[in-house]
This record gives sequence, C-alpha cells and structure tokens, in this order.
Amino acid sequence: MSEDINTSLPAIEELIAKLLSETEDIFLVFVRIKPVNNIKVYLDADEGLNIDRCVKINRMMYRTIEEEGWYPDGNFSLEVSSPGIDEPLKLLRQYKKNIGRNVEVTGTDENIQEGKLVAVSEETITIEYTEGKNKKAVIITKEIPLEQVKQTIVQIAF
Repeated sequence: MSEDINTSLPAIEELIAKLLSETEDIFLVFVRIKPVNNIKVYLDADEGLNIDRCVKINRMMYRTIEEEGWYPDGNFSLEVSSPGIDEPLKLLRQYKKNIGRNVEVTGTDENIQEGKLVAVSEETITIEYTEGKNKKAVIITKEIPLEQVKQTIVQIAF
C-alpha cells in the first residue's frame, strides 16, 4: 500500500485479530483512525488489561505496519489502550466482565437507571437497585432489553 490513510480500518482490525489470536482473554473493543493517520486501538480483557500488555501489542502492531509499508513515509501514530473508565460499555463481553459492578444505564428514552449489574444475556441486561429506606427498603430487579439501552457506564466507587 503506497497511500497513507488508505490503510483501512478492516486491515487494522485484521492485524489486531491476528495478534490477539495468541491470547484468549484480550479482545478488541473498537478502532478509530483519524485523517492525520492517528490509529487508536481500544482493547479490553476478561481479567483486566494492564499497560505492559498494551505496550507489547503496540510494539507488535507498529513493527508489522512498518514492515508492510502501510505508511511509507512513516507518517502515522499508534496508540493502544483500554477504554477509559468514562467510556460506555460497547460489547456483550464487556457487560459480562462487569457483572457485580454498579452501572448507570441511559435508555433510548433518556431515562437513567442506576443499579448493580447482576445478569447479561444476548438480548437483555438485569440490574438490581434499592427503593425506599430502612424497613421499607425493597430490592428491585429490572430487566432491560439491550435494544432500549443507549449507553451503560460502570460507576466507580471511591
């Protein structure tokens, strides 16, 4: 490939798939390529993704991109990281790894519901939350169809 940005998203995703085939727990969340040849790769892992693993994958990708001559002038940058804590969950696999954590779910109707993520299926997520206080407190279990979920963000407790 002799033209810059024409290194397409599918080519980058194929390279990532090849590199990740050696590991079962790391998975691709999404890739973003900006017009200035800035490639951002967001990965996650079932047991968490540390910086050392991101650096290793970055180096392997960088080496392959250079060896294949995808950007002949070396005019590209590459970032490999996990999505930030403020990034919404995008994949079913991310939902599954966050079972037991508190989440904020924004529905397609803009209604916001907070609770503990207790179950995930192909079609729904289930959260639990408490209504009322003290002796009147009741634990509510709510199943939400994924098609009605605009975004889900894991809530970090400090």
